[in-house]
Amino acid sequence: MRGTPFFDALMGDARGYDAWAQRIAGGEWIGRDVFYQAPLYPYFLGLVYAVFGRDLLVVRIVQAVIGSLSCVLVCFAANRLFSRHAGIVAGFLMAFYAPAIFFVGLIQKSVLDVFFVSALIALVAVRLKADATKTAIAMLGIVGGGLALTRENALVIVALLGVWLWFTPGRHHSRLAGVAILAAGVSLVLLPVAIRNYSVTGGFYLTTAQFGPNFYIGNHDGADGTYSSLRFGRGSPEYEQADATELAQQALGRALTPGEVSGYWTERALTFISTQPMAWLRLTGRKIALLVNAREMLDTESQESHAEWSLPLRVLGPVTHFGVLVPLAVLGAWIAWPMRSRLWVLYASALLYSASVVAFYVFARYRYPLIPLLVLFASVTVTEVTQIVMRRGPLWSALRSRSRSQRAAVVFVIALTSIAANWPLLSPDLMRAITETNLGTALVENGRLQDGEARYRRAIEIQSDYAPAYNNLGVALRAQGRLDEAIRTYEDGLRVRREYPTLHANLAKASYDAGTAHLEAGRLNEAVTAFELSLREQPQYAEAHNNLGIAFGSQGKLDAAIAEFEQALKIKPDYVDARKNLETARIAGASLKSKTRPTVF
Repeated sequence: MRGTPFFDALMGDARGYDAWAQRIAGGEWIGRDVFYQAPLYPYFLGLVYAVFGRDLLVVRIVQAVIGSLSCVLVCFAANRLFSRHAGIVAGFLMAFYAPAIFFVGLIQKSVLDVFFVSALIALVAVRLKADATKTAIAMLGIVGGGLALTRENALVIVALLGVWLWFTPGRHHSRLAGVAILAAGVSLVLLPVAIRNYSVTGGFYLTTAQFGPNFYIGNHDGADGTYSSLRFGRGSPEYEQADATELAQQALGRALTPGEVSGYWTERALTFISTQPMAWLRLTGRKIALLVNAREMLDTESQESHAEWSLPLRVLGPVTHFGVLVPLAVLGAWIAWPMRSRLWVLYASALLYSASVVAFYVFARYRYPLIPLLVLFASVTVTEVTQIVMRRGPLWSALRSRSRSQRAAVVFVIALTSIAANWPLLSPDLMRAITETNLGTALVENGRLQDGEARYRRAIEIQSDYAPAYNNLGVALRAQGRLDEAIRTYEDGLRVRREYPTLHANLAKASYDAGTAHLEAGRLNEAVTAFELSLREQPQYAEAHNNLGIAFGSQGKLDAAIAEFEQALKIKPDYVDARKNLETARIAGASLKSKTRPTVF
């Protein structure tokens, strides 16, 4: 990572986590608002910062250790549940799985997600093999609570574990005692968070207050199964929370609590589902296809972009991906089906968690917690396939004991799964373009305008119809004073995507700036053209009306100037400069250029 541009250019959630962790390390342990994002990873990051200082290399080393422990835990679980050979295979599958290597290097909570799921599987294996003690059950609850604080929808797995303990009482505890011990372990982790949220807002929020916006993003007319911001081009966490609140309050006409904001968006999603059930079913089908697809759907950084800098990702990426893992896991689940009376909690966990992702929207990191479960079953396939040559082992026995039609059905399902998992649904070029754009934004925010400009141009080169790259390139050019280039870039972007409010607004601002520069230099015709372009994009731009009036007045077109000043005052009644200019135009009846200099905003 140290030799890549991604090392210290934090993007999206990573930037937010880093800022949050720095506040925590600085002593702000409680915070002021209800958690909008799952809090455990920022507190983990804050602890690392408090101990070692803000060193992103140390963070990645710690995460690499945690990722390695996940490999060990999955190895342990497969060894306990199946065989020593399966355990070794599972550990190596995790270790060489390209997305796992990719996620460990990000400043993201995914590394904790997979660690907690791996630990849950290991604890389930302990109980299935040796009838775990009450301490192990309590640990199951604590780990489940930790998982819920990194991935809120994983609460479905925690609830499932309670059902599992109820129906499989052990020698060391009754059904009720097992469930109570699990609940106590979960409460030990979640209750302090709920109390903290109540103390700062007066409302009950078990973990976070983002259920409603996330549910709506994944379930509305126009959703495509992946993430789409509430306002186009504003997908970073600080924008999402602010936009969710602002749009809900505008719709309802009053101030709202975080719970009411969440409720508003939940109601809108449910209205879509109930009024357009067929559209929702088609959308759900697409989300299921995205869930099992080989392509890793990014939210900020793509594996393809990192692979340009990483030999392990370049070598392993084409071989170890979802399109390979899912068919292996499906076949492994079929091989292990005779053990379903013992393993049903693992089957159900995979299905329930998958359903919880599909209920919202699909990201690579949202489905990533499935990896330990899939690796567990895939290890069975790899182990047993090695036995086929010797015509022994569970797979060979299973194949021999089934009828020809049953064997054909299995082959058909595996083939169908393989096709679905490898069907080209997402464009790798688009994801690389998104990554380059996000990287450019991070560089620009760090003051590296020319480096950011280069990344935006690279994004346009990769995907010429990606409108946000044009918008952000225009911002970088405008910040460098290259107004004419910025205007051309914004216009190119609008030819790609006409319905892009931010592009229109930025084109209006750049044109206004250009018009002001022309006006001050005495280039009146150019100034008029620039101000008119600005007003075409943003008709309610009072300052542009005012300065267009100055340009008209300087040309001796007093009637046109008066009309522009009056329009500026209609938009902004307390606009002092426009009122003075209007009075001057009416009284003087002469050139405004010698009377009033243009106001720069």
